[in-house]
Amino acid sequence: MPFYHSIGVVPDKRHIVARQPNGKLYQEELVGTQGFGGLSSLVYHLYPPTGVKQKGEPYSARPKIAIENGLNAMSFNGFNIQPEADYMKSRKTLFVNAAMHIGLAAPMESTPYFYKNADADEMLFVHKGSGTVQTMYGELKFAYGDYIIIPRGTVYQINFDTPDNRLLYVESFDPIFTPRRYRNDFGQLLEHSPFCERDIKRPSNLKTFDEKGEFDIYIKKKGIIFPYTYVNHPFDVAGWDGYHYPYTFSIFNFEPLTGRIHMPPPIHQTFESKNFVVCSFVPRLYDYHPQAIPAPYHHSNIDSDELLYYVDGDFMSRNNIKAGQITLHPGGIPHGPHPGAIERSIGQKETKELAVMIDPFAPVNITEEAMNIEVEGYYKSWLTD
Repeated sequence: MPFYHSIGVVPDKRHIVARQPNGKLYQEELVGTQGFGGLSSLVYHLYPPTGVKQKGEPYSARPKIAIENGLNAMSFNGFNIQPEADYMKSRKTLFVNAAMHIGLAAPMESTPYFYKNADADEMLFVHKGSGTVQTMYGELKFAYGDYIIIPRGTVYQINFDTPDNRLLYVESFDPIFTPRRYRNDFGQLLEHSPFCERDIKRPSNLKTFDEKGEFDIYIKKKGIIFPYTYVNHPFDVAGWDGYHYPYTFSIFNFEPLTGRIHMPPPIHQTFESKNFVVCSFVPRLYDYHPQAIPAPYHHSNIDSDELLYYVDGDFMSRNNIKAGQITLHPGGIPHGPHPGAIERSIGQKETKELAVMIDPFAPVNITEEAMNIEVEGYYKSWLTD
């Protein structure tokens, strides 16, 4: 849940005359979601943000579904996604339902164009790489372990520092927030929250681009990419204020909650939307009851699928798991620690695992791109000799 932020030129009141040093009016734009009832920001442009010079031929970015109705525990080698130079082409959607898309990307080059997702809020998790997200709200530096939250309608460019980049992404058709139970009635994060406002990095270093020319913006709407060319630079913003803006949060700033006996997955929750939650598994002390079993108990996902993306370390409940691997445990059948994991965990003092868990509340369809990187036979991995 972002909090109020302001950068640059902001008039004393909303919707009043505000002039540039050259005497021209600033062009005010309200950017928000959920009609006029959601989060919004007021943005002050040098020029109207409406100057379209031409439109290109739209093309589909809709994923092709391989499995629409499945009830298989499955696993996928995420690092088998092949790197591609172009950011948009590198994005491979693996799982979809009516509320969200989940995928991986391995882009090698910075984007020469601008991109706007008009369908969805985006959550990018940086597994490899570093760089800068540039927006009309300012710049966001990012590095390994960062979540980048980009609200829908945000025009952005990504500048990567190196060609070796790996991203996990979520496109959410409802807004992405911090967990409601960690906020008071005014939106402030509470004392028992595993992170606070100081951990959220807001845009900075606002640069105003007073440039005319041809600026290509690729806009995604209903799974279609619409190429637009504008006559004014999209980052011609002199100032803005509000609650609608991109931000970053590092998984390394998530403070784990622990207890005497094993704690359920909601203690790891980091973000939520209407139809899913995101959790962060980070290095933490194990449970400290003298007879505690640190490994999770077997459980049945009746109301949600579970997707776990393994980032680094030794994930204590799984055998033979690699960095970048994804497991899918569908709602309706039980799953739990792999053979030997429960005994291995007894008496252990800490875990150094790093992983991102996404729990969709409706079953996901599996795409052809996902099947290209499937680890065959994963559903049998709980069998013992």
